[in-house]
Amino acid sequence: MSAELASPDMSLTLDAPQNAPLVSEWLLGTSAVLAYHLGKTDVARMIADVSSVEVRLWNTEYDQEGYRIVLVVEPSLYPTYDERELESISEVMRDVMWGSGKSVDELVARPSIPRIGPDWRRQVKTADGPKPSNQGRRQQLEPSHPVEDQLRFANEWERDVYRVLKGRQATLPDNETIGIMPLGGMRVRGWTFEPDLLVTYRGYAGVIEIDGPQHKGHAGYDHSRSRLFLHSGVKVVDRLNVEEVKTLAEVEKFVDDFLAQLKR
Repeated sequence: MSAELASPDMSLTLDAPQNAPLVSEWLLGTSAVLAYHLGKTDVARMIADVSSVEVRLWNTEYDQEGYRIVLVVEPSLYPTYDERELESISEVMRDVMWGSGKSVDELVARPSIPRIGPDWRRQVKTADGPKPSNQGRRQQLEPSHPVEDQLRFANEWERDVYRVLKGRQATLPDNETIGIMPLGGMRVRGWTFEPDLLVTYRGYAGVIEIDGPQHKGHAGYDHSRSRLFLHSGVKVVDRLNVEEVKTLAEVEKFVDDFLAQLKR
């Protein structure tokens, strides 16, 4: 039986010290699930992409607590949270709070502040050009992310799978090889995603998603994301759970099975 998401004490203000550690995940999770059940899947995905929320009591007129809510989102996603999208999210959050004596007075978004090191000037000056590319946008200014063959990866697991794919690529003839694109920006209806690994083979495209510990609790969102890929013409979407993989041979088998599905 799955654990239930902890809820704040609604007899207190949402920004009370007792509630502060709970409010962000509770409000995001409850709103996203409600939006999904109301058929507002695009709104649910927008909420799922929010990193955290900042909640502050704004006014207490007419015995109603009005709150200013700030959605903290990754800089690459921030431009998508325009006035129309924010209003759609606000409507769902108002439904969540209905009957509690609390309401959303103002909902805004801001970009999260990237972590920086003492060599931030070098990182900015040596980035690949003044404009963000479609390859590893979130990883470009963070030197801790793996790089191989001038390609960026979010983590070591993605690079390891890439190496296995590259090994298979080397065994294929020139006229029947595979293409491998890590973290390539891909626009689908209403969203811009970065598939962990996009693979092309025999006229088809497939996506490999690498699920680490950070994916726990995101099964619904991951399923919706996979469905969007499939609806956009991707033939195969497969997921590798790194917590269930213990050996290189298991990764190699996963890659071989994926390529077999792609060429059928």
